[in-house]
Formats: sequence, structure tokens, C-alpha cells
Amino acid sequence: MERILQYDSNLFIYLNGLGSETWDPFWLAVTKIGYWMPFYVFLLWLVQRKLGWKQTLWVLLCVAVLITVTDQVVNLVKSHFQRPRPCNDEGICYLIRSVKTSSSFSFFSGHAANSMANATFVFLLLRRQYRLMGLLFFWPLVFAYSRIYLGLHYPGDILVGYTFGALMGTLFFRLYLWSKARVFPS
Repeated sequence: MERILQYDSNLFIYLNGLGSETWDPFWLAVTKIGYWMPFYVFLLWLVQRKLGWKQTLWVLLCVAVLITVTDQVVNLVKSHFQRPRPCNDEGICYLIRSVKTSSSFSFFSGHAANSMANATFVFLLLRRQYRLMGLLFFWPLVFAYSRIYLGLHYPGDILVGYTFGALMGTLFFRLYLWSKARVFPS
């Protein structure tokens, strides 16, 4: 395990070191959820266009529960493992660019988990209606890389967040299908 953590730290130091002050404002904006609102509205429009308002409201409820559950599990895991964020890790903080700091723990990334959970859910929901839905997975990649760039998460935190998010998105999509059959019988 120690070797994996060392590889994770080394990869983080390399990726974080690729940054420059010129790009800092861009990556600070990318990491803020509010700046993604036009994208979320676009996704909502795609869902509404294919499913209608009643089912869209049901989808929104499912996504709200998905985000809540995912976020709570992330917080439980963070409080259990208590891995310091790179910006707070005394072993490497002097080697990295800390563009942003946070006092919470690092393992695993809530940004990666939530963005991947939502991307997976929406992808599974709309993949048959829109051919290019696979491009949706570009969003969690950019969103999560911003966390490495800013000095807030190790790549392993991101990878575990992606994996957990994909599992949660798939699980909630299946729950959505099961509940939809009961709420909106054909």
C-alpha cells in the first residue's frame, strides 16, 4: 500500500507541476459548480425534450437523491480515512503549487464521484436518443483534473471517486427504471 501511495504522490506532483499562473483563473473557474449551470440546464433540456416534464421531474428527484447519497458516502469515507489533501500534506506541500486550499480530507474526491455519478446516470438515460452522449464523460475528466491542478486531490482520490461515481450512477439509473415502471406505468 505504501508503494501505491508513493506512486500516487509522484504522479500528483508531476501533474500539479504542469500548471502555471496563467491558467490558474481558468482552473479555479472550472472547479466551481456554479459555472457549470449552463451545462446542467442544457442536460435538463435534453432530458425534458425526450421524456417530457413529468418524467423529467422524476429524473431530477432521482438525481437529487443520487447527489445526496454520493456526497454523504464520500464524507463518511473521508472522515474514516482522514487522508490529508496534498496542499496540507507536510511531506509534499513544499513541492507543489497550491492554488487553492481546504482543511477537509482528500480521500476520495467528492467532485469526481458526483460528476461521474451524474454523467453515468444521464448517459444511461439518454444514450439511445443521442449518438454523442459518450462525450458527456469529458465533463468529469475536466472537472476532476481541476482538483489535481489546484492542489486539492491526488490522482488516486480521483480514480476512486470516478469508480464510486460510476457505480452509484448505474445503481441509481436501475432504481430510476424500477421506480419509473411503478410511477409511470405504460
